[in-house]
Amino acid sequence: MAAVNEILQGPGFAENAGVRWQRLKVVLATFFVIACWGFSPTGIRIGLQAYEPGHLALLRFLIASAFMLIIASSLRISLPRPKDLPLLAVLGFFAVSLHHIALNFGQAGVTAGASSVLVQSTPLFTALLAHFVFKERVSAWRWGCVALGLVGAAIVVTGDRGIGHLDARGLLILVAAFSWSVYFSLQKRHSHRYDGLTMVCYTVWAGTVFLLVYLPGLIGEIFNAPLRVNVAVGVLGLFPSALAYLAWAYVLKHMDVSRASMSLYLTPPMAIAIASVMLGELPSQQVIVGSIVVLASVLAMNLRRERPVVYPVVQKHS
Repeated sequence: MAAVNEILQGPGFAENAGVRWQRLKVVLATFFVIACWGFSPTGIRIGLQAYEPGHLALLRFLIASAFMLIIASSLRISLPRPKDLPLLAVLGFFAVSLHHIALNFGQAGVTAGASSVLVQSTPLFTALLAHFVFKERVSAWRWGCVALGLVGAAIVVTGDRGIGHLDARGLLILVAAFSWSVYFSLQKRHSHRYDGLTMVCYTVWAGTVFLLVYLPGLIGEIFNAPLRVNVAVGVLGLFPSALAYLAWAYVLKHMDVSRASMSLYLTPPMAIAIASVMLGELPSQQVIVGSIVVLASVLAMNLRRERPVVYPVVQKHS
């Protein structure tokens, strides 16, 4: 008994317990991120019932910006250097303004589940940008993954509501994915300038400033929107747009980026499950097939390690 007590009270046991608790917190934070970003397409769908796409994007990020301001004030993040203001503006435009405007307009034409799958095609566009814009070497393997992924995206778009009811607005989801890939590529190249939280805060604030062009008419829509819709928009602004980013930063701090990113493949199934429960949207067989093709192509791109460039799955969210 004395030996057992010595083990339980010894530093080794305490250290193991601490490691287990740390791992559990990382797992819980990862699941929280997946749940938040899985809810995003459904939240957008509900928000569009009472809000114009531009108004929805603005209100969502006004909420997120206010929350980020509270966090930034409590942690006293550093002020941006004047020479970095153009960069932060560009990051905000692609990560927040263009991405979410295209996403909101596009989701009016596709289901929530299909939207979540199409957004996961971001790494495919990242590879294209690497080759055509940043002049990086892209192997034949990656070109094959890009081609396969775009075929899968086409299957999802055409199969979401049937070819006879094809809505071109669904292609805007791919514009949103492309916009996020531009942000991701630029952010990766300039991440050394600020810590993750500081970069996210200024990116969100800059993107929100661009969205202020949609301010006229927003107040009227807020008062006319049903309570259920306003609650959904509030959840969108607080959870997927703010808290999920903080949780993801915590995950990346305690886990390898590539390993953590693989968990985001659970986001589309989560989005489909949430949409089926809250909206009654069930994916067609063609969407399921296209989803498998898209996710398989992105997974293949990330599993094969190649130098000099590695493209992890983008932590997006919507």
